[in-house]
Amino acid sequence: MIAEVAHYQFTVQEYHRMGETGIITEDARVELIHGQIYTMSPVGRKHVACVNRLTNLLPVKLAGRAVVSVQNPVVLNNLSEPEPDIMLLRNRADFYEARLAEAVDVLLLIEVSEATLRFDKEIKLPLYAENGIPEVWIIDLKKGIIEVYSDLQNGSYHQQQILKRGENLTPQQLPFLTVAVQELIG
Repeated sequence: MIAEVAHYQFTVQEYHRMGETGIITEDARVELIHGQIYTMSPVGRKHVACVNRLTNLLPVKLAGRAVVSVQNPVVLNNLSEPEPDIMLLRNRADFYEARLAEAVDVLLLIEVSEATLRFDKEIKLPLYAENGIPEVWIIDLKKGIIEVYSDLQNGSYHQQQILKRGENLTPQQLPFLTVAVQELIG
């Protein structure tokens, strides 16, 4: 007879309690996805540079019309609280102090992938779609491209674009914002 092994699924509430009690330290690079705690990959220099580039560029281009949230959590459901690289969120007077951002707050989510492309596309992207994130950009630093996922219908993205240097992007939820691929990738 073979025994079945089940994984315990942590809830967002339990995950937060682990942080409050010190089981998970504040500087731990972890995220909760489908009730499992994942260790995040170390970030390389290209990743750091890209996130820094976005962090400098986007607030200027947005001029206060959205909150730029950098490597902060988003509560997607009771079992998932990932920490994407960049989120553009609806403006809130408290800047999300009263509660963490939720899927309904996200206008655009950006993942920067240097060593995590497969995880970002196979695990995180479907999670974002299932929870109603309207648009996701995955910046593939190895290929020097940006994959844009949009046209969310019934929990999946029905449009995918691949953009290269020399091309521009405009998020669906932020039609006044246009950025060049090379501004993001460098």
